[in-house]
Amino acid sequence: MAGVKRDAQRRRTRRAILAAAADLLRAGETPSMGEVAEAADVSRRTVYLHFASIEHLLADAALEAQRAVVEPEWAPKTGAAERLEAMVRALQSHAGGSEDLGRTIVRHTVGAKEMEDGQPRRGYRRVAWIEDALAPARTELGDEAYERLVSALTLLVGWEALIILRDIRGLDAREAEDVCAWAAGGLLRAATALAPSGPVQR
Repeated sequence: MAGVKRDAQRRRTRRAILAAAADLLRAGETPSMGEVAEAADVSRRTVYLHFASIEHLLADAALEAQRAVVEPEWAPKTGAAERLEAMVRALQSHAGGSEDLGRTIVRHTVGAKEMEDGQPRRGYRRVAWIEDALAPARTELGDEAYERLVSALTLLVGWEALIILRDIRGLDAREAEDVCAWAAGGLLRAATALAPSGPVQR
């Protein structure tokens, strides 16, 4: 129980830091770590525990502001398959339009596997969006298959997938989006075929 409370507190702290940074950006400022810490009412050390650099923090804050743009793309849909495709396409379309920002975030976080408290450096938003898109399928898939599918889908959503397909396969942003959506659908169909509780809602 104590671990759960600590995780919840970490998430609240990270959201407060991002919200403070986003507010400062909307005000036309380019804040320092100290200014963000003051606005979020936390220490500079706490900010650095969540973000490797000011570039990482500001890039992530700018991305957080896109939530209102991408989430409505799949929220009205009811079936897991259509929600998943809409989610992947919304995120990959955004990734294609902000590739430089994505490369900045990757560059500033790829050097370290974990934060000091053992939590992932980034990706919490991506995981939350995947979980939201798959919500109609969770019961049918079962816990183990559901968690494995969420993990697998993190490979297909976000800037890393776009960068790999552009740098290694030479695809343009739309072609990369199509591949990610196709692969995500294939993973869901494979998980559905093995589901212990019957077919997943389409």
